[in-house]
Amino acid sequence: MPTAAPDTAPGVTPVPASGTAPGVAPVPAPVAEDGARDLTLLYRGPLASCDYDCPYCPFAKRRDTPEQLRADRAALDRFTGWAADRADTGDTLSLLFTPWGEGLVRSWYRRALVELSRLPHVRRVAIQTNLSCRTGWLAEADLDTIALWVTYHPGQVTRDRFLAKCRELDALGVRYSVGVVGQPEHLDEARRLRAELSEHVYLWVNAAEGLSYTDAEAARWSALDPHFGYSRHAHPSAGLPCRTGESVLSVDGDGTVRRCHFVRDVLGNLYDGSYRGRLRPRPCPLPVCDCHIGYVHLETLPLYELFGAGVLERIPHDRTADPTHHPTHGRTADPTPGRTAVPTHDR
Repeated sequence: MPTAAPDTAPGVTPVPASGTAPGVAPVPAPVAEDGARDLTLLYRGPLASCDYDCPYCPFAKRRDTPEQLRADRAALDRFTGWAADRADTGDTLSLLFTPWGEGLVRSWYRRALVELSRLPHVRRVAIQTNLSCRTGWLAEADLDTIALWVTYHPGQVTRDRFLAKCRELDALGVRYSVGVVGQPEHLDEARRLRAELSEHVYLWVNAAEGLSYTDAEAARWSALDPHFGYSRHAHPSAGLPCRTGESVLSVDGDGTVRRCHFVRDVLGNLYDGSYRGRLRPRPCPLPVCDCHIGYVHLETLPLYELFGAGVLERIPHDRTADPTHHPTHGRTADPTPGRTAVPTHDR
């Protein structure tokens, strides 16, 4: 779910209120494919409802109609089925769900994550969440593959309640990061959160939408998140190489494929394979990129080296050594999206 006002993100059109059912109409015959690929997909279906009322999010406390929820479920089921079918193609997948609303309070998102995590060709499956859901369902997932990108929203949940959920994740051995939006009034609460989170958990900070930070203010947030500097300023991106459009793609509920959530040019459709022939290196067409799920893929930034296998769930590779986490279950290590495996010490 968004951690800053998504209606201000460059090139993003919010989900229409009408909630027409995407992803269920027949599609043309599949286009011939060009060989196996290692793909990272950011999926965002029509779900827009959320159980929180954050003042910095236009989707706060939004309610989807039963028809809209059925459309979202059908779209997600279709995407999950497509991903499962890739097992016969040689493709490997890394999947991040970025719903406008809160997905994990919906049973179909929990089920999809469990099912996807158990597919041998899925390297990582992660979701952005406020962690308001129950956590027991995660015991059914492959914990070497599933991960959570968690945001703490002060004022929406007590710190004690939120930390109790985090401790449940620790007990289960779930990989997760925790973040906050860098609102000035949240600083003290963020400090208390850091003090009480498990030491191995990375706490990230998103710069608040439209807020400029003095060096002194930035230093206070950087004391909590040493990588806050990447979020503090928008990154010039025009003409610069980016992995999106080649190995990283955005997918809508109807299967429309774009290079990322912020560039609206259509590359094709996931379900008829028409996107495959348009996968290639291409420079960013936008003047700046100011959202983590966008600029993390810029080749001019060292963020793939910083995050390693934790790119999707926003966990730096030096913060992944959780002593409570169980051994691997035979998975190949280093599933960094779109990258050739390298030794851990070289990242």
